[in-house]
Amino acid sequence: MTTETVLIAYTPDDFGHAALDHGIVEARRRSARIVAVNATRGDALVDQRFADDGEVTALERDLAASGIDHEVHRVMAPDVAEAVLEAAEKAAATVIVVGLRRRSPVGKLVLGSVAQRVLLGADVPVLAVKPA
Repeated sequence: MTTETVLIAYTPDDFGHAALDHGIVEARRRSARIVAVNATRGDALVDQRFADDGEVTALERDLAASGIDHEVHRVMAPDVAEAVLEAAEKAAATVIVVGLRRRSPVGKLVLGSVAQRVLLGADVPVLAVKPA
C-alpha cells in the first residue's frame, strides 16, 4: 500500500498539463498515489482554468493510463490557493506539483499568484514546473 500522495494542482491548459506530466513522474518515483485538484472561485461567468466535464474525462483517462492510483476533485472555493492547500492537507500530500505561468509584477500585485501562495503556504515540498 502506498503511503505517499502527490497532489497535482491541475488546470486544463499547458501549465496544468505540465503539472500533470511531472506529477505522474513524481508519483512513479515515489510509488505514490495522485490526487488531482482543479479549483475555481466561481465568480467569473467562464473560468478557463476550471475543467469542464470533457476535460475531466480526459484527465481521468490520462491518469488511468498511467496505472497510478488516483482521485480527481473539482472544487469551488473563495480562494483557489487555499483550496489547493486544504486539499493537500486533507490528502496528507507529501508533495504538491503546480504549473507556473509568467506574470508581470503588477499582475501579481493586483491579482495575486495562486502558485506563489501555494509555494509560500505549503507545509510540504512544492514542485513548480513550466511547460516545455
